[in-house]
Amino acid sequence: MQPLIDSAHTSDGPGRGEDGGRSAPDTWAPALPPRLRALAAHRWFWPVALLLGYGAQVAFRLLLSVHNYFPSVHADEDSYLVIARVLAGRPPTEMPVGVVIPGGYPLLIAPALRIADNPATAYHLVMGINALLNALVFPLAVAAARRVGLSRPQAYLAGTAVALVPPVVFYSQFVMSDTVLPVLLLAWLLAMHGWLSPGPARRRALYAAGMGLAAGYTMATHDRGGVVVALTALVLVVALAVGWAPRLASLAGVGTLGVSYLGAKLLAGFVESRFKDVPPSTVGNKVFENLENSDYLGTIVARTFGQLWYFMVSTYGFGAVAFVLCVVVVFRRRYSVPERVVAFTMVAMLFGTALASAAGLADNDRTDNWVYARYCAVLVPMFLVVGLAVLWRAGVRALLWLALAGTVVIGVIQLSVGAYAGAVLKLWVSPWTVPDAMFLASTWDGLHMVRTSFGALAVLGACLLLRVAGGRRVVAAVVACVTLFAAYATIAVTDNVSEPHAKERKYQAVGVAKEAGLRKGDNVVLDLDLDWDTRMAMAYEVYWGRVWSDDLKDGSAPPEKATAYLAATSSRKDAPPEASWPEPKPGWHIAKHNKERGWVLWRKG
Repeated sequence: MQPLIDSAHTSDGPGRGEDGGRSAPDTWAPALPPRLRALAAHRWFWPVALLLGYGAQVAFRLLLSVHNYFPSVHADEDSYLVIARVLAGRPPTEMPVGVVIPGGYPLLIAPALRIADNPATAYHLVMGINALLNALVFPLAVAAARRVGLSRPQAYLAGTAVALVPPVVFYSQFVMSDTVLPVLLLAWLLAMHGWLSPGPARRRALYAAGMGLAAGYTMATHDRGGVVVALTALVLVVALAVGWAPRLASLAGVGTLGVSYLGAKLLAGFVESRFKDVPPSTVGNKVFENLENSDYLGTIVARTFGQLWYFMVSTYGFGAVAFVLCVVVVFRRRYSVPERVVAFTMVAMLFGTALASAAGLADNDRTDNWVYARYCAVLVPMFLVVGLAVLWRAGVRALLWLALAGTVVIGVIQLSVGAYAGAVLKLWVSPWTVPDAMFLASTWDGLHMVRTSFGALAVLGACLLLRVAGGRRVVAAVVACVTLFAAYATIAVTDNVSEPHAKERKYQAVGVAKEAGLRKGDNVVLDLDLDWDTRMAMAYEVYWGRVWSDDLKDGSAPPEKATAYLAATSSRKDAPPEASWPEPKPGWHIAKHNKERGWVLWRKG
């Protein structure tokens, strides 16, 4: 996307990268010692450096998450694991989330469940797959930084920083589609820019095909992918109408988008066929229904602003700077078509994601829905790349104006959310849902929007102060400091959010199954009165059999294939364990019970 920042304000003139897009020349080389300069001149130096950097990113993620061996984010993790289990060729079981969700991410982790013979080993393997997938943000961020005009070492530094921030790494510590969505969206935007940029027709057609495939697979991975497909179709239609790209290249994009869309539908159809009694997800319908309901209008607008606020502070203000710059680029004709189209797409995707998530959750009163972190986090890498590029490429005056405008945007949307939501924002909120906000506020006991904003703007302000005082020659050191800060923030969030979150749910996930003596071959009925976390986790922990949720106390018979019934203890004080199933069916007996934890295991035979 070079030059998103006016090249008149830069010290380096644009060059042309080997990928066909313009990028800044490596003017750093003459300042290096001769031996290192000669080493960096070899054609294998940067590929090896990228490979080593990718390996380091994978290792960092493994150190943070490889010890995890059970799901703790219910019911999302459990549902992805159940779908992965089916895609791995194992029998279906109950769908914890209650609807069939997209299977694109489960398809990627299915090999782990095919190989492993127990749930703990499978989860370990999934953490390894997550690390490999999520670390791909690094090379893609480097490629994006080259596209916005940075030299190789500058792009390498920026890509390293981007790949280490908590919004990118945090979700890869769990079995969640947000592990791979940042990778898909980066690839999508890079391919879009390559398709629209001047170059050989064949190369542009390949970029268009990559764009269509990335868009379709995003839809196969999460409902947010519907926004990606819609934007891709819009850009393709306009490009064909006004001739932004060779017609054959654009048609290649249309064809691959259609094929990938069909593939997403076929995958969804297959998964739905394996869960015949479970309805498909209706999130998209709910979004439109709530948008049409005037009672929710104020809530939707405020929560959209809340999503944008969180996105901008979680990027230490650089996301706000990039947002303002993208808006400027869209409306300035002196920028090229690829720059303006990609800038528009970034802004539209951000607004579309924030609006859709706000509308879909408009009738939910949870505090974190006002400023929820997860949904817009997948766009952090691209915006952060642009924000960091501003430090290198913008002149002081342009830099300060962009930062001031970004700060105003953060302040306005924060005040809007606070004024509308009021005291609701002071209620308790799970740290898992707002980890970056708590870190920036230096507290883990609640949501403090003002303190969070000051924390984010303090990081941005320090970077700007150093840039203004030291000029471009200090930017590499500044971005290196941002890299260290991002790594520290991710480690702190892991220590204070990820690990405590999982630890609190360990017993429900693995303790109950172990104490109850559930074994290979068991098919378990789960009492509807059981602890919710336990019911969600059992769908995965009963790894070889299946589970059903039912209340057998009303006289209904357990399924014929059921071998165990995990019941909740009676609410009556001093009630015997037999009270958990007053009229058991013939052949069933109590095998184990734990009154303190509130469960009784009945077995058949």
